[in-house]
Amino acid sequence: MLNEYPIIHTNIWDALWAVPVVLLIVLVAKWLFGVHSSWLSTVATAAALILSIFISHRGNLAAGIFMGFFYSGAAIGVLYSVKQSYLAYRAR
Repeated sequence: MLNEYPIIHTNIWDALWAVPVVLLIVLVAKWLFGVHSSWLSTVATAAALILSIFISHRGNLAAGIFMGFFYSGAAIGVLYSVKQSYLAYRAR
């Protein structure tokens, strides 16, 4: 039956290396290639899915897709929270 969730094996190393790698890819895309800010989430999602499916969770497509979206969300969350904190600090 299709009522079981996929088993996803993850650990702290996923967060310690995958999220910073995705963040670096996004920053390189922004600084070197001039990607507009409105496309950064798309770049992060594509990079995270490729990283997760082909490197982190090779052999388990469901886990790769699932964790890829988490890597992307975490990287973009870090990027935008640092930006907003900086802007709030400058406004003071």
